[in-house]
Amino acid sequence: MIQLRLKQVDPRELLVVARALVSLPVPIVVNDRADVALAAGAAGVHVGVGDVPANALRQIVPPGFIIGASVGSDEEAARAAGADYVGIGPVFPTTARADTGVTLGLAEFARLAARAALPAVAIGGINSANYRDALGAGASGVAVIRAIFAAADPERAARELSSATES
Repeated sequence: MIQLRLKQVDPRELLVVARALVSLPVPIVVNDRADVALAAGAAGVHVGVGDVPANALRQIVPPGFIIGASVGSDEEAARAAGADYVGIGPVFPTTARADTGVTLGLAEFARLAARAALPAVAIGGINSANYRDALGAGASGVAVIRAIFAAADPERAARELSSATES
């Protein structure tokens, strides 16, 4: 799954990019904007703390529409009701984003994943050296930015992480 996250782009431009991506043979999930995801024909949306809650979206989206929710605390885990999966983090220190909050660590990731009771994706500081630790802590998958885009060979890095998380 690819999450399209372009916070500084206006909705019209985001729609153009989302529509271009939906032809890929992988589900596209638009960050924060259910309206853009629906208009583009994307597979779903990933909502954060300040967005429309997953259970409210569930009432208006079509069957099969994927809803992910960001989780970094007990309160946020409770708000994830109605989502199909949660993204929990940051698990490890990261410099990819400035707004990530306090690093949780593996034990807190595992506790929040159990609290949410949904498939959990580990987010934040995930790389080839620690993704197995995240999977061992109960992650259903991992989300990466720098592990691919900062790699000398991004395609190879993506393939290695993808094949390792599928086994």
